[in-house]
Amino acid sequence: MTNNNALVLSGGGARAAYQVGVLSAMGKMVPKHSPLPFPILCGTSAGALNATMLATYADDFSKAVSTLAFVWRQLTPDQIYTVGRWPMASSMTKTLMALFHLHNRDNPIALMENTPLKDLLTNRLDFSHIQTAIDKQHLKALAITAMSYSTGESTTFVQGQSQLAGWQGNRRKGVITNMGVDHLLASSAIPVIFPAHKIQQHYYGDGAIRQKSAIYPALKLGAKKLFIIGVSGNSQVASSTLVEPSDELSAPSMAQILGQLLNSAFIDNLEDDIRQLDIMNRLIQDLPENKKAQYSHLPTDTLIVSPSQELNDIAHHYLDTLPKNIRVVLKAAGGSASDKVSSAASYLLFTPPYCKALMTLGYQDAMKEKERIHHFLFEK
Repeated sequence: MTNNNALVLSGGGARAAYQVGVLSAMGKMVPKHSPLPFPILCGTSAGALNATMLATYADDFSKAVSTLAFVWRQLTPDQIYTVGRWPMASSMTKTLMALFHLHNRDNPIALMENTPLKDLLTNRLDFSHIQTAIDKQHLKALAITAMSYSTGESTTFVQGQSQLAGWQGNRRKGVITNMGVDHLLASSAIPVIFPAHKIQQHYYGDGAIRQKSAIYPALKLGAKKLFIIGVSGNSQVASSTLVEPSDELSAPSMAQILGQLLNSAFIDNLEDDIRQLDIMNRLIQDLPENKKAQYSHLPTDTLIVSPSQELNDIAHHYLDTLPKNIRVVLKAAGGSASDKVSSAASYLLFTPPYCKALMTLGYQDAMKEKERIHHFLFEK
């Protein structure tokens, strides 16, 4: 292990397919069968699933990304959540009952059951390979973030080299552990959509909910360079194409409200994190040499790749690939205008056409950044 590069993968349900496209492009930029170019892996929500897959193949990056791409290309909604009529109706009934305290509190409430995801992860991931990668020094640490419903803390579970220690900060902490399926299910448990998941004595939900900074775990683990793949629209593109919204003729639908709630949790604040980090690094350069040593732990090089197109717009074109029961629920909640349900649907569209479209976009965006990525990976 010759570097302290960190890969940061944010959350966003099906939107994480975009990350796989970026990683697939990077797989063609490094020598075949090379070890993982990122000894530090940090993932949240669906990004945690991608990070863990990479960790289990840390000795062969090209194999890791090809395996990851294969899994995402074959994904269908019924491999992630229960889409049958009666299971979904049962989930909705339990949710409504919970409003009147009629629900069995031992069973977490949610609109959907994600038991199929547990089966998928169990069959696809060999968690023993994580420790093997650490022992062979292909991996320094794997960090997965979830949110504790008991304390409200952003909790990062870490499996890594023996010298690493946990941390306790302002509503965020790091816990040393051995990773398993439970940590992934906890990190990806989108509130209301999927049930909270219990680890030991506490219930956890999606790690994006209380995560103030997606790069914070990487900093605590000693990252010197940060490579970040986001899943929200590129802020520079968005600002250049900003238009005035049209007048609303009706109150927002439930689907619109749900979409905005999900956006508030998942839309990346990564650009702000990097901007602040760049400002700090510039200020540090002006300090006397004897003062600079105090800030030697901060990364000096960062690169972020995020979608060049709006993912909600892409989701709009693939709404009809969702299972019928999900379409019915979303359209009932969103009214007759399908564009109003696209935001919420973009997180649930685990369908081959949509995932392939995002993977293609990620691949193209990464190839446009080929020179910068090559410089990040190979220039010291």
